[in-house]
Amino acid sequence: MGTEFVAIAAAESKNPEKSVPQATRNVFWRITLFFIGVIFVIGLMIPYNDPNLLNSDLEAIAMSPFTLLFKNAGMTVAAGVMNAVILTSILSAGISSMYVSTRMLYSLSKSEKAPKFLGKVNSRGVPTNALVVTSIVGALCFLSSLVGEGTIYYWLLDGSSLLGFIAWLVIAASHYRFRKAYVKQGRNLNDLKYRAKWFPFGPIFAFVLCSIIVLGFNYQDFVSGTIDWGKFIVTYSGGFVFLICYFGYKFVKKTKIVPLEEIDFDHL
Repeated sequence: MGTEFVAIAAAESKNPEKSVPQATRNVFWRITLFFIGVIFVIGLMIPYNDPNLLNSDLEAIAMSPFTLLFKNAGMTVAAGVMNAVILTSILSAGISSMYVSTRMLYSLSKSEKAPKFLGKVNSRGVPTNALVVTSIVGALCFLSSLVGEGTIYYWLLDGSSLLGFIAWLVIAASHYRFRKAYVKQGRNLNDLKYRAKWFPFGPIFAFVLCSIIVLGFNYQDFVSGTIDWGKFIVTYSGGFVFLICYFGYKFVKKTKIVPLEEIDFDHL
Protein backbone atom coordinates (compact mmCIF):
# COMPACT_ATOMS: atom_id res chain seq x y z
CA MET A 1 0.00 0.00 0.00
CA GLY A 2 1.16 3.51 -0.76
CA THR A 3 2.19 3.02 -4.37
CA GLU A 4 -1.21 4.36 -5.43
CA PHE A 5 0.04 7.78 -4.32
CA VAL A 6 1.75 8.02 -7.71
CA ALA A 7 -1.59 8.11 -9.51
CA ILE A 8 -2.99 10.78 -7.19
CA ALA A 9 0.10 12.98 -7.60
CA ALA A 10 -0.24 12.68 -11.39
CA ALA A 11 -3.02 15.26 -11.35
CA GLU A 12 -0.49 17.93 -10.37
CA SER A 13 2.40 16.75 -12.54
CA LYS A 14 3.59 18.98 -15.37
CA ASN A 15 4.08 16.06 -17.74
CA PRO A 16 2.17 13.04 -16.35
CA GLU A 17 2.58 11.05 -19.57
CA LYS A 18 6.31 10.73 -18.84
CA SER A 19 6.58 11.24 -15.08
CA VAL A 20 3.91 8.73 -14.01
CA PRO A 21 5.29 5.69 -15.94
CA GLN A 22 8.79 6.55 -14.74
CA ALA A 23 7.63 6.95 -11.14
CA THR A 24 5.70 3.66 -11.33
CA ARG A 25 8.78 1.76 -12.47
CA ASN A 26 10.96 3.42 -9.83
CA VAL A 27 8.49 2.59 -7.06
CA PHE A 28 8.45 -1.07 -8.09
CA TRP A 29 12.22 -1.45 -7.91
CA ARG A 30 12.50 0.59 -4.72
CA ILE A 31 9.95 -1.63 -2.99
CA THR A 32 11.74 -4.74 -4.24
CA LEU A 33 15.19 -3.61 -3.12
CA PHE A 34 14.59 -1.47 -0.05
CA PHE A 35 11.63 -3.30 1.48
CA ILE A 36 11.59 -6.94 0.40
CA GLY A 37 15.38 -7.16 0.19
CA VAL A 38 15.95 -5.51 3.57
CA ILE A 39 13.25 -7.60 5.27
CA PHE A 40 14.90 -10.74 3.89
CA VAL A 41 18.30 -9.74 5.32
CA ILE A 42 16.80 -8.79 8.70
CA GLY A 43 14.95 -12.11 8.83
CA LEU A 44 18.25 -13.94 8.39
CA MET A 45 20.10 -12.00 11.07
CA ILE A 46 17.56 -11.41 13.88
CA PRO A 47 16.03 -14.40 15.75
CA TYR A 48 12.24 -14.54 15.65
CA ASN A 49 12.14 -14.86 19.46
CA ASP A 50 14.29 -11.84 20.22
CA PRO A 51 12.82 -10.21 23.37
CA ASN A 52 13.03 -6.76 21.78
CA LEU A 53 10.58 -7.72 19.03
CA LEU A 54 6.80 -8.02 19.13
CA ASN A 55 5.72 -11.10 21.08
CA SER A 56 2.90 -12.40 23.25
CA ASP A 57 4.28 -10.76 26.37
CA LEU A 58 5.01 -7.38 24.84
CA GLU A 59 2.21 -5.52 23.07
CA ALA A 60 4.45 -2.88 21.52
CA ILE A 61 7.68 -3.05 19.54
CA ALA A 62 10.39 -1.93 21.95
CA MET A 63 13.04 -1.48 19.28
CA SER A 64 13.10 -1.16 15.53
CA PRO A 65 14.47 -4.26 13.75
CA PHE A 66 16.83 -1.95 11.86
CA THR A 67 18.22 -0.51 15.08
CA LEU A 68 18.42 -3.95 16.67
CA LEU A 69 20.40 -5.23 13.69
CA PHE A 70 23.14 -2.62 14.16
CA LYS A 71 23.08 -3.03 17.93
CA ASN A 72 23.69 -6.78 17.66
CA ALA A 73 26.58 -6.05 15.32
CA GLY A 74 28.14 -3.75 17.90
CA MET A 75 27.59 -0.63 15.79
CA THR A 76 25.78 1.55 18.32
CA VAL A 77 26.54 4.76 16.40
CA ALA A 78 24.97 3.32 13.25
CA ALA A 79 21.96 2.28 15.32
CA GLY A 80 21.45 5.91 16.39
CA VAL A 81 21.76 7.10 12.81
CA MET A 82 19.22 4.46 11.78
CA ASN A 83 16.78 5.80 14.35
CA ALA A 84 17.11 9.25 12.76
CA VAL A 85 16.52 7.75 9.30
CA ILE A 86 13.42 5.92 10.55
CA LEU A 87 12.04 9.10 12.14
CA THR A 88 12.59 10.97 8.87
CA SER A 89 10.82 8.20 6.95
CA ILE A 90 7.86 8.32 9.34
CA LEU A 91 7.55 12.08 8.90
CA SER A 92 7.76 11.66 5.12
CA ALA A 93 5.03 9.00 5.18
CA GLY A 94 2.86 11.23 7.35
CA ILE A 95 3.25 14.19 5.00
CA SER A 96 2.48 12.01 1.98
CA SER A 97 -0.65 10.68 3.67
CA MET A 98 -1.78 14.21 4.52
CA TYR A 99 -1.26 15.27 0.91
CA VAL A 100 -3.11 12.29 -0.56
CA SER A 101 -6.03 12.46 1.90
CA THR A 102 -6.45 16.18 1.25
CA ARG A 103 -6.40 15.79 -2.52
CA MET A 104 -8.82 12.85 -2.40
CA LEU A 105 -11.34 14.87 -0.37
CA TYR A 106 -10.94 17.76 -2.82
CA SER A 107 -11.49 15.46 -5.79
CA LEU A 108 -14.55 13.85 -4.19
CA SER A 109 -15.97 17.29 -3.53
CA LYS A 110 -15.49 18.38 -7.14
CA SER A 111 -17.21 15.22 -8.39
CA GLU A 112 -20.13 15.85 -5.99
CA LYS A 113 -19.33 12.82 -3.83
CA ALA A 114 -18.35 14.87 -0.76
CA PRO A 115 -19.51 18.19 0.80
CA LYS A 116 -18.86 21.22 -1.42
CA PHE A 117 -16.91 23.16 1.22
CA LEU A 118 -14.09 20.59 0.90
CA GLY A 119 -13.47 21.79 -2.65
CA LYS A 120 -12.50 25.33 -1.62
CA VAL A 121 -8.89 26.34 -2.37
CA ASN A 122 -6.78 29.32 -1.30
CA SER A 123 -4.83 31.70 -3.54
CA ARG A 124 -2.07 29.12 -3.97
CA GLY A 125 -4.45 26.36 -5.02
CA VAL A 126 -4.29 24.45 -1.72
CA PRO A 127 -7.61 22.88 -0.63
CA THR A 128 -7.47 24.37 2.87
CA ASN A 129 -10.79 23.04 4.16
CA ALA A 130 -9.92 19.50 3.13
CA LEU A 131 -6.51 19.93 4.76
CA VAL A 132 -8.07 21.10 8.04
CA VAL A 133 -10.52 18.17 8.11
CA THR A 134 -7.71 15.72 7.37
CA SER A 135 -5.55 17.23 10.11
CA ILE A 136 -8.34 17.02 12.70
CA VAL A 137 -9.14 13.40 11.92
CA GLY A 138 -5.46 12.47 11.92
CA ALA A 139 -4.86 14.23 15.25
CA LEU A 140 -7.85 12.51 16.87
CA CYS A 141 -6.67 9.10 15.67
CA PHE A 142 -3.18 9.80 17.02
CA LEU A 143 -4.54 11.00 20.38
CA SER A 144 -6.50 7.76 20.69
CA SER A 145 -3.15 6.11 21.53
CA LEU A 146 -3.47 7.76 24.96
CA VAL A 147 -6.76 5.97 25.66
CA GLY A 148 -6.90 2.43 27.01
CA GLU A 149 -3.13 1.87 26.75
CA GLY A 150 -3.26 2.34 22.99
CA THR A 151 -5.84 -0.37 22.37
CA ILE A 152 -8.15 1.88 20.33
CA TYR A 153 -5.18 3.18 18.34
CA TYR A 154 -4.18 -0.35 17.29
CA TRP A 155 -7.78 -1.12 16.39
CA LEU A 156 -7.88 1.96 14.16
CA LEU A 157 -4.54 0.94 12.68
CA ASP A 158 -5.99 -2.46 11.74
CA GLY A 159 -9.06 -0.75 10.30
CA SER A 160 -7.02 1.59 8.11
CA SER A 161 -4.90 -1.32 6.91
CA LEU A 162 -8.05 -3.19 5.94
CA LEU A 163 -9.27 -0.16 3.98
CA GLY A 164 -5.95 -0.14 2.12
CA PHE A 165 -6.54 -3.68 0.90
CA ILE A 166 -10.12 -2.81 -0.04
CA ALA A 167 -8.74 0.11 -2.07
CA TRP A 168 -6.49 -2.30 -3.95
CA LEU A 169 -9.44 -4.59 -4.57
CA VAL A 170 -11.12 -1.68 -6.34
CA ILE A 171 -7.91 -0.78 -8.18
CA ALA A 172 -7.48 -4.35 -9.46
CA ALA A 173 -11.12 -4.55 -10.61
CA SER A 174 -10.93 -1.11 -12.27
CA HIS A 175 -7.73 -1.97 -14.11
CA TYR A 176 -9.17 -5.26 -15.34
CA ARG A 177 -12.32 -3.58 -16.65
CA PHE A 178 -10.31 -0.73 -18.17
CA ARG A 179 -8.16 -3.06 -20.28
CA LYS A 180 -11.09 -5.26 -21.27
CA ALA A 181 -13.18 -2.26 -22.32
CA TYR A 182 -10.27 -0.67 -24.19
CA VAL A 183 -9.82 -3.76 -26.37
CA LYS A 184 -13.55 -4.42 -26.74
CA GLN A 185 -14.05 -0.95 -28.19
CA GLY A 186 -11.46 -1.68 -30.87
CA ARG A 187 -8.72 0.53 -29.46
CA ASN A 188 -5.02 -0.22 -29.83
CA LEU A 189 -3.16 -1.00 -26.61
CA ASN A 190 -0.02 0.49 -28.14
CA ASP A 191 -1.66 3.91 -27.88
CA LEU A 192 -1.50 3.74 -24.09
CA LYS A 193 1.35 5.75 -22.58
CA TYR A 194 1.86 3.04 -19.98
CA ARG A 195 0.72 -0.56 -20.18
CA ALA A 196 1.00 -2.82 -17.15
CA LYS A 197 2.63 -6.17 -17.81
CA TRP A 198 1.24 -9.62 -17.12
CA PHE A 199 -2.38 -8.75 -17.87
CA PRO A 200 -4.80 -10.30 -16.98
CA PHE A 201 -2.79 -12.26 -14.40
CA GLY A 202 -1.73 -9.12 -12.48
CA PRO A 203 -5.14 -7.67 -11.57
CA ILE A 204 -6.71 -11.11 -11.05
CA PHE A 205 -3.90 -12.19 -8.73
CA ALA A 206 -4.08 -8.90 -6.81
CA PHE A 207 -7.86 -9.17 -6.47
CA VAL A 208 -7.76 -12.76 -5.19
CA LEU A 209 -4.87 -12.11 -2.81
CA CYS A 210 -6.44 -8.96 -1.35
CA SER A 211 -9.76 -10.79 -0.95
CA ILE A 212 -8.06 -13.53 1.06
CA ILE A 213 -6.36 -10.94 3.26
CA VAL A 214 -9.58 -8.99 3.85
CA LEU A 215 -11.62 -12.09 4.71
CA GLY A 216 -8.91 -13.49 6.99
CA PHE A 217 -7.85 -10.27 8.66
CA ASN A 218 -8.75 -11.52 12.18
CA TYR A 219 -8.50 -15.23 11.51
CA GLN A 220 -6.36 -15.80 14.63
CA ASP A 221 -9.28 -14.76 16.85
CA PHE A 222 -11.61 -17.25 15.19
CA VAL A 223 -9.00 -20.01 15.39
CA SER A 224 -8.35 -19.40 19.07
CA GLY A 225 -12.07 -19.21 19.83
CA THR A 226 -11.70 -15.99 21.84
CA ILE A 227 -13.13 -13.26 19.64
CA ASP A 228 -12.68 -9.68 20.74
CA TRP A 229 -15.88 -8.27 19.24
CA GLY A 230 -14.87 -4.68 19.94
CA LYS A 231 -11.68 -5.13 17.94
CA PHE A 232 -13.59 -7.04 15.24
CA ILE A 233 -16.17 -4.28 14.79
CA VAL A 234 -13.59 -1.48 14.67
CA THR A 235 -11.31 -3.42 12.31
CA TYR A 236 -14.08 -4.19 9.83
CA SER A 237 -15.85 -0.85 10.26
CA GLY A 238 -13.91 0.47 7.28
CA GLY A 239 -15.35 -2.30 5.13
CA PHE A 240 -18.85 -1.53 6.36
CA VAL A 241 -18.35 2.19 5.59
CA PHE A 242 -17.12 1.30 2.10
CA LEU A 243 -20.19 -0.84 1.38
CA ILE A 244 -22.55 1.81 2.76
CA CYS A 245 -20.93 4.55 0.64
CA TYR A 246 -20.83 2.39 -2.50
CA PHE A 247 -24.37 1.07 -2.44
CA GLY A 248 -25.72 4.26 -0.83
CA TYR A 249 -24.37 6.34 -3.71
CA LYS A 250 -25.85 3.97 -6.27
CA PHE A 251 -29.21 4.08 -4.52
CA VAL A 252 -29.31 7.89 -4.25
CA LYS A 253 -27.90 8.62 -7.72
CA LYS A 254 -29.62 5.64 -9.38
CA THR A 255 -26.37 4.64 -11.07
CA LYS A 256 -25.52 1.26 -12.56
CA ILE A 257 -22.30 -0.51 -13.52
CA VAL A 258 -21.31 0.84 -16.95
CA PRO A 259 -21.06 -1.89 -19.64
CA LEU A 260 -17.58 -2.30 -21.15
CA GLU A 261 -18.67 -1.08 -24.57
CA GLU A 262 -20.12 2.13 -23.08
CA ILE A 263 -17.13 3.26 -21.00
CA ASP A 264 -16.10 6.74 -22.15
CA PHE A 265 -12.31 6.88 -22.66
CA ASP A 266 -12.36 10.31 -24.27
CA HIS A 267 -13.26 12.12 -21.05
CA LEU A 268 -11.31 10.15 -18.44
